[in-house]
Amino acid sequence: MNVVLIFSVLILIAIAIWQVTKIFELSQVKKVSTQVADDNDNDWNGKLMFAFLIFIYGITIFSFWSYGDVLLPKAASEHGYDYDNLMWISFAIIFFVQTVTQALLHYFSYKYRGEKGKKALFFSDNEKLEMIWTIIPVFVLAGLILYGLYTWTDIMTVEENDEALVVELYAQQFNWKARYSGDDGVLGDANVRFLEDFEGKNLVGIDATDPNGFDDIVVQELHLPVGREIIFKMRSQDVLHSAYMPFFRAQMNCVPGMITEFAFTPNITTEEMRQDPDIVSKVKKINKIRVKKSKELVASGDVALDPYEFDFLLLCNKICGASHYNMQMKIIVESPEDYKKWISDQQTFAEVIQ
Repeated sequence: MNVVLIFSVLILIAIAIWQVTKIFELSQVKKVSTQVADDNDNDWNGKLMFAFLIFIYGITIFSFWSYGDVLLPKAASEHGYDYDNLMWISFAIIFFVQTVTQALLHYFSYKYRGEKGKKALFFSDNEKLEMIWTIIPVFVLAGLILYGLYTWTDIMTVEENDEALVVELYAQQFNWKARYSGDDGVLGDANVRFLEDFEGKNLVGIDATDPNGFDDIVVQELHLPVGREIIFKMRSQDVLHSAYMPFFRAQMNCVPGMITEFAFTPNITTEEMRQDPDIVSKVKKINKIRVKKSKELVASGDVALDPYEFDFLLLCNKICGASHYNMQMKIIVESPEDYKKWISDQQTFAEVIQ
């Protein structure tokens, strides 16, 4: 009963406020709107355009100042320099053009705003001006496209060679597995039809009839030797995934029913990356946030967060289901000697199924 009474009172108050506003509106002298901007409107529009110019440059400077450190640090692969160089050149050109054009647009909107007695000059055409603003973008865009195609071709060209390490990345909801070719340097044939063989021990569906597969090694932590080219062969068990390794500037879709590939050469070890001043600074910021969060978790009875330590990661960059956010695998880049020691301690497919 109390709820009904309160609801009724609120409705009556709303009606009373509405009636008061209608009475106030009727008591005012109505101004006839001609729908045509007058000098006052033009003046305000010009000033607002100029104010918006100051605002967008202010927010741009603030964004660079506050969020500039969220960009990835230096690349950890040999092709990363070319990739980053192309990105920064594109950024510089876009930022320069955007700065100039927006400044002219907003400033001229203010300077040449409509004023009493001012008449606009009309030019039907200006061939010289049109030629300039057509030819310059053509050459700039052609240069960017050609540079981009050259960089793309250089990065995406994968050439088989005996010195490269062949690794398969196997994606499934919601985890990654890595398969290394054995001493023969050749990955054995594999298919999802073989996943149930050997009482579920065949984690990536290796074909037991192919002798090249018996020395293959399947793990769930990716180890890479620094300074050696890695050729990745990528498969998906179920849906479309994307193998994304941001610090190596590498990404390739994993498509069910086909094999995709990508290659790069890591040039910085995990330990060297952890000592990089940029990484150290970011880790300190992250741990400062985690300490604060840990105190909140402890207060609520949950377990505190462990300190964060930098690691290279393999992520899925395609939304593949409910646990997509958690689909990741740690990547450890180490010296060739440490890699050889690690790989020698792993079980081959033949040893797993025996």
